[in-house]
Amino acid sequence: MFQDIHLDEVLALHQKQQIKLIDVRSPSEFRDWTIPGSINIPVFNDEERAEVGTIYKQESTEAAKKRGLEIMSAKLPQFIEKFKEVEGPKAVFCWRGGMRSKTAATVVDLMGMSVSRLVGGIRTYRSWVVDTLNSYHIQPESIALNGYTGSGKTIILHELRKKGYPVIDLEGMAQHRGSVFGQIGLTPNNQKKFDSLLLEQLIHYQSAPYILFEAESKRIGKVALPDFLSEKKSNGIQIFIDMPVEERVKIILEDYEPWKHHQENLNAFDHIKKRIHTPIAKEIETALHSEDYATAVRLLLEYYYDPRYDHTRKQYADEKTRYIKVDNIEDAIASMEELLAQMNMPIHA
Repeated sequence: MFQDIHLDEVLALHQKQQIKLIDVRSPSEFRDWTIPGSINIPVFNDEERAEVGTIYKQESTEAAKKRGLEIMSAKLPQFIEKFKEVEGPKAVFCWRGGMRSKTAATVVDLMGMSVSRLVGGIRTYRSWVVDTLNSYHIQPESIALNGYTGSGKTIILHELRKKGYPVIDLEGMAQHRGSVFGQIGLTPNNQKKFDSLLLEQLIHYQSAPYILFEAESKRIGKVALPDFLSEKKSNGIQIFIDMPVEERVKIILEDYEPWKHHQENLNAFDHIKKRIHTPIAKEIETALHSEDYATAVRLLLEYYYDPRYDHTRKQYADEKTRYIKVDNIEDAIASMEELLAQMNMPIHA
């Protein structure tokens, strides 16, 4: 018989990589959000889940269970084979720790594989994430990377993380670049998924001497930063990257590839064009329509993003700011490493 396992034990084992978590909810539920690091082996696909749910609502619980059993029985061999591919101890979970995870754990156990079921399902995990973030205190010192739009801050942080520096990629967790054009070409994450990824990273770096992250605003696309993180950012060390506008235009074009998302760019510009001096807005719109993206980007930087950024940067105290003047991304990465060494901020293994 399978064993029930509680969240605290699951988290402890998962952090030590001593258990594999298997989300048996449907693929769309899994994509929406899950426990970071989980594998999806669904009891029902999206269509099957909808069918069983309809029977449950329109007929009865028993009728829904019967139909669910029919569906599960037909694909049981494939279901078991997928579990066999997962090595080591396993724990399954669904939404509430109910029928889907119970069914999965039962059939897997009957086939001679050891498996546990998470008590309370992912709903219990979500409650833990919310409660933990509501009372969280960041121990490491914070270093926020600032710079005009297009300075390659995310690229710089990614390269530093590869080298072993303690980096938290907020835009990556949000799947949004943080501007009105920021979700083009991406599928933004919701708050639940962002919170889970953020907390995982905070716990990972809780013993680090410092953490590096981009100086984001309170909101990144669809998600909001917790208050404690916004406060930590504002009170931490600020590093400002100063890069030529020509290089920034180049970085933006390489990152966004606007020629692949022509209409989305026009739609996004509609949201902000009233905030730009009319003749300049017209010039930007004309450039976008004619697919002269380099001109459009440069005008957006000079007349919209840079002035807004100049206003924001005035809030930081000079005694906690450092400035780096660079020519390109490679120069910025090298200069960041040199500055961190001068500040006695070593690589954190």
